Amino acid sequence: MEESLNYIVNEVVKRLQSEEEGILVEASGRHVHLSKESVEMLFGKGYKLTKKRELSQPGQYLCDEKVMIIGPKGTIQNVSVLGPEREETQIELSKTDAVSIGVKAPVKMSSDIENSGSVIIATQNAAIKLDKGVIVAKRHIHITPEDAKKYGVSNNEEVSVKIIGERGVIFTNVVVRVSDKFETVVHLDYDEANACGFVKGMKATIIK
Repeated sequence: MEESLNYIVNEVVKRLQSEEEGILVEASGRHVHLSKESVEMLFGKGYKLTKKRELSQPGQYLCDEKVMIIGPKGTIQNVSVLGPEREETQIELSKTDAVSIGVKAPVKMSSDIENSGSVIIATQNAAIKLDKGVIVAKRHIHITPEDAKKYGVSNNEEVSVKIIGERGVIFTNVVVRVSDKFETVVHLDYDEANACGFVKGMKATIIK
């Protein structure tokens, strides 16, 4: 009986320590990164995106501006624009989003838009047809060099991540992205977040 009780206590302590030391998880909803050219085509020449609030990754921010994403089978209204401007316009959707509007969106890392999906981006005043740019973002970890060393991972390595919670799951093929410009966070899209019962403040651990 005493041995059984000790086992339970040890397991509870391990879980609490894991939750305390785990990596923060964030759910990333559908959003758009616009090039300078796209910004001016959609909002007007010389237009500058308006910063609404900072995001977890340094230098990244949510904008006041919203756009419509129009596919062959439907439209998604009020899609968030993230700043700053990028070299090329990119739309990040979940698989569910892509299917709902009839767009083929491959699973890719951000900025890899070759052979990606085609849509129309629109505002009330203008529209742009993109031949490429729609992706489903591959799940990934933004991680600082210090934390990469702590967890024994390297840039572009693929690991598994265990989500801690009531509906905890293990995600495989999670790409590690190391930079001193990052804050350490696991990024999932909304399909993945729903699968693991995501709640704010949820933590994850790396499995190698």
